[in-house]
Amino acid sequence: MEINTVGVVGLGYIGLPTAAILASKDVKVTGMDVNPATVEAVNRGDVPFVEPDLATYVSGAVQLGTLQATATPAPADAFIIAVPTPFRGNHEPDLSYIRAAAEAVAPQLNGGELVVLESTSPPGATQQMADWILAARPDLSLDGSDGRSVIHVAHCPERVLPGRVMIELVTNDRIVGGLTPAAAQHAKELYSVFCQGQILLTDAVTAEMAKLVENSFRDVNIAFANELSLIADRLKIDVWELIELANHHPRVNILRPGPGVGGHCIAVDPWFIVDAAPEQARLIRAAREVNDSKPEWVVDKVIEAVAGIENPTVVALGLSFKKDIDDLRESPARTIVAEVADRLPDGQIQVVEPHVDGLPPELANRRNVGLRNLDEALGAADVVVVLVDHGAFDQIRAADLGDVALIDTRGIGW
Repeated sequence: MEINTVGVVGLGYIGLPTAAILASKDVKVTGMDVNPATVEAVNRGDVPFVEPDLATYVSGAVQLGTLQATATPAPADAFIIAVPTPFRGNHEPDLSYIRAAAEAVAPQLNGGELVVLESTSPPGATQQMADWILAARPDLSLDGSDGRSVIHVAHCPERVLPGRVMIELVTNDRIVGGLTPAAAQHAKELYSVFCQGQILLTDAVTAEMAKLVENSFRDVNIAFANELSLIADRLKIDVWELIELANHHPRVNILRPGPGVGGHCIAVDPWFIVDAAPEQARLIRAAREVNDSKPEWVVDKVIEAVAGIENPTVVALGLSFKKDIDDLRESPARTIVAEVADRLPDGQIQVVEPHVDGLPPELANRRNVGLRNLDEALGAADVVVVLVDHGAFDQIRAADLGDVALIDTRGIGW
């Protein structure tokens, strides 16, 4: 299958890097996004979020004419769907973005195209996407039955780390699962354009589960570390020393605890497994509950630290879900800051987040929450709570804090 043109639906943290790296390989790429600001930024050669090296790829591809952005899909040989897959309030998967993307792409198909779902998805989502396409286009099929034209549908979950996306898109192994063997093979050919890692073929449901299992494995191990931090606090033990000592065992590698778990993947994906097999996924559910409860424990620590202080000032260091990025999705720091603001209506919560220019909506309109620079915030602090271990905070020394109470959820080690 010859693929000369690709449409990428969703120009977010995965879609735009994928579009840019394909375009850098002389593939003509049209990116589609419902956000006009994103479309305008890409067409100027700019990027709407922070990711090392991405701006160079985008600006170069736009100048060469191999990348453009639009508000609606255009015809292409292959389509990559990279839209959000959140969950609803009851932890059920929300596939509405995938459905909207499928129905937007359907009119552009003539038969013979490849459609790849790259969004992290619950088991069966790729088949569901295909069903939505075929419902809109009954003249098409997955197997050519009744003389209808064939489309090839596959799942290829992203496996990259924010901050290293442009490297790991190329170097990481990829899993490709097709609804048919032919679809898997065509998807492998597409990703072979830029992927230097091994491309492993399977069926679509196994590919969907593989990504969920990878992130659930991480979540369970983080939950163990977070639960250790609660136990160590109860027993008056330094959890960082405890973990360092335990990790000297040759077969022990305990992760570092934190204020919770954030990001669109690890904080979300395990719930897809729980939803698919609720009676069997007991450990996965328990890990999610441990990690989801950690922010409330941090809030309680902050409230304890300001007890007896009139109109206290709490400085929250970091708001993103991990260090040195601007991605605030599912960040436990956001939850903590909002809850502290609710419980200290007469206090001031000063947020230091060097990677963003403004607070998210749920914080921006609060009279007692503000975004400050580091020196200004520390000078007014009664309590400092480390929520993200950004490199920008490495300059701080414990002596700089004086008598200010410190709640260090990251083991930053000043």
